[in-house]
Amino acid sequence: MPIEDLPHQSTAIFGWDPMILSAAVLIVSYIILFTEKLNRAVVALLGASVMIFSGILSQETAIAGIDFNTLALLIGMMTIVGISEKSGMFQFVAVWAAKKVHANPRGLLVVLSLVTAVFSALLDNVTTVLLIVPVTFQITRKLKINPYPYLIAEIFASNIGGTATLIGDPPNILIGSAINLSFMDFVNELTPVVAVTMLVLIWSFDLIWGRNMVTSDKNKAAVMKISEIDCITDWTLLKKSLFILIAVIAGFMMAEHFHIANGTIAMFGAAVLLLLYTLGAKHDERDHKIEEAFGLVDWTTIFFFAGLFAIVYGLEEAGVLKVMGEKFIEYTDGSIEKAAMLVIWISAFVSTAIDNIPFVATMIPMIKSMEESMGGREAMMPVWWALSLGACFGGNGSLIAASANVIVAGMAGREGHPISFMKFLIWSIPTMLISTGIAALYLHIRHFM
Repeated sequence: MPIEDLPHQSTAIFGWDPMILSAAVLIVSYIILFTEKLNRAVVALLGASVMIFSGILSQETAIAGIDFNTLALLIGMMTIVGISEKSGMFQFVAVWAAKKVHANPRGLLVVLSLVTAVFSALLDNVTTVLLIVPVTFQITRKLKINPYPYLIAEIFASNIGGTATLIGDPPNILIGSAINLSFMDFVNELTPVVAVTMLVLIWSFDLIWGRNMVTSDKNKAAVMKISEIDCITDWTLLKKSLFILIAVIAGFMMAEHFHIANGTIAMFGAAVLLLLYTLGAKHDERDHKIEEAFGLVDWTTIFFFAGLFAIVYGLEEAGVLKVMGEKFIEYTDGSIEKAAMLVIWISAFVSTAIDNIPFVATMIPMIKSMEESMGGREAMMPVWWALSLGACFGGNGSLIAASANVIVAGMAGREGHPISFMKFLIWSIPTMLISTGIAALYLHIRHFM
């Protein structure tokens, strides 16, 4: 049943104002998420439950508010990437790339940054750093050089590279699903600015660190002896995984012509890969492999999204987001350019302080509510792109701004190379400001000149 056909709740429990109550639920949820005192999935599900118990939502409207296309896309890609990783293909690429620059530390900084950016565009930030960082430690140990510059560059490259496509970063998945944007819409609009930003990042890091990176020929020879072929642990799975990955990405590119949702393509690809992965196995082994594959899905993130969708829909039902949209229109005098510039900078700074996922989830229905008054969907597209760029680039603003940042810091600490919050800010704030500035300039030239 369409959302608009479901019964709307006009009052909350005990006669409380639903706008105030729903806003309070969101704010309290945000505060708890920011403190990280509780698991984020638990926080989101509790917040969603409060929306229902308070009368702001019914169970039917709460479920209707969940974007199942986004969940399907996430589950499908997590399954595909998780199974593919078992073949060793991603580690193969990292080692192969390092050997292509003859283990030169300066060249290694460039190539690992590029590999991270490309993987983040086609996989996701968290998976990418989980694959690339261990290889980085292995190579830098053999070269006997400090891994710190490489880790910082990889954090920034993962967030910038993930901005380029629909599937690269959760904010893009949310935006794309909400307004039916295709994989190629993101590629055509965002890849140029991502490419420019990556070039600036690599040039800057080469200027700061790369030119001073040296190691002995003996250490280089040790890296050159690493066999990239040995990284491949399962050639049969490699072929199956590559086939499915290429087919799914091709499906994303062609989806708009066949009017098939991206979530359907991802789930179908995951189902086919599961079939190929378990084909010919005995009953017990097959069931074990399937359970193991489903265990590769980050269910915490999935339930976090589900609860978050319900919380945000509670604000929408209560009318909070409509009021916010009207105030925003007044503040920008109905100017699309002012709205886009304001959104990109607000998104970047807010995403520096808190997780960009709940922020983007809240902004989407608010921006939707503004479309009719500001010329419709087509006219508002610069604002949508501003939200994507600001939220994704804002992920580089602090150590807690994106999940990939936290994961790299944790891995670095375990290896004896801790990344402190304050030390990271020395690099992260300038990177966030410069990249967001480039993005704002790009939007101005592309849409307003």
